[in-house]
Amino acid sequence: MDNDGRLNWRKIGYHARSAFAVLLAAAVLGGGGWYVYAKANEAYVEWRTEEDYIGEGKEKVEVLIPRGAGSTQIGDLLTEAGVIKSTKAFRSAVEDAGARDKLQYGRFALKKELPAATALEMLLDPKNVVNEKVTFPEGTTFAEQQAIMAEKFGVSAEELKTAASISYDALPAYAGGRLEGYTFPSTYQVVEPVVPSSVVGTQLRQFGRIAEKLELESKAQALGTTPHAVVTTASIIASEVTNPDDQPMVAAVIYNRLNKGMMLQMDSTVHYAVGKAGKVTTTAEDRKDPSPYNTYMHKGLPPGPISNPGETALSAALNPAATDALFFVTVNLDTGETRFAATAEEHEANVKLFQQWCSANKDRGLC
Repeated sequence: MDNDGRLNWRKIGYHARSAFAVLLAAAVLGGGGWYVYAKANEAYVEWRTEEDYIGEGKEKVEVLIPRGAGSTQIGDLLTEAGVIKSTKAFRSAVEDAGARDKLQYGRFALKKELPAATALEMLLDPKNVVNEKVTFPEGTTFAEQQAIMAEKFGVSAEELKTAASISYDALPAYAGGRLEGYTFPSTYQVVEPVVPSSVVGTQLRQFGRIAEKLELESKAQALGTTPHAVVTTASIIASEVTNPDDQPMVAAVIYNRLNKGMMLQMDSTVHYAVGKAGKVTTTAEDRKDPSPYNTYMHKGLPPGPISNPGETALSAALNPAATDALFFVTVNLDTGETRFAATAEEHEANVKLFQQWCSANKDRGLC
């Protein structure tokens, strides 16, 4: 206001312009500061992520690290999988952590877009190892077990050949250097990439544990036979029947026939001799094969196991049932029902039941 008490619009305009200038300057300075901060932060993030990611990663991913891979190869694999941004960052993380000698092979559960140091920590943590499983059913041959590994893990023929030919410390001396019968059938956890010889070694060690549990050597001696003969008997049992309740009876039939000087005449041994699979019956031509494994042509047990028996078959071979049965036949291949007989006449009646089942199921090609 002027001296007369009236509004002085000139002064009001002056002060308004001054206030506006101050506010404008503050806005410019404030906006500029934010702009500078934003640009600086952007530059920092770009610098940090030029060769490495930041954060906790994104979606899950599995990466297979081969045996003998060094930090560079592992870094390349992780980069290709989108786990890390650069091999250089991973090598630096390995060097900083002094972890060059701690890197392991296997399949690992990781995440995409991880900092290299975090990826390294996850690789060194056993909790992130993805273990595969492989199952070898009871009564499978060594060749069938190898085929399972080849199909499931894609192992090479050369690796399988090596696994079949090398010497194993865990193989019992009474095995005579043969793997058949001693690569214990079970489900095993394996680390990829799978090395067949490593799996075989694990199977042999498991056989040793089961043999010790069953007191195989001392009980074989008490039966008046050898451990190798027991394993051979068990391999026939495992190939003939799958029901554990029937296995001691089959063991008794084998021992009863041997004690009477009868030929075993087990079709399973003929299958092994001629390399036939998928059928339970044999042809007249099959039964004429001269192989020492053909128990239609040669008396006594075959020279070695014809398959790999599990614990129940081994136990049955050591603890045969008390029976005078000399024959058996599985009359229903779906249920596994097996009938036993002490006379040829009883056996013929049981065989007719089997033949009836075969006639009713001839389109399945099992008989």
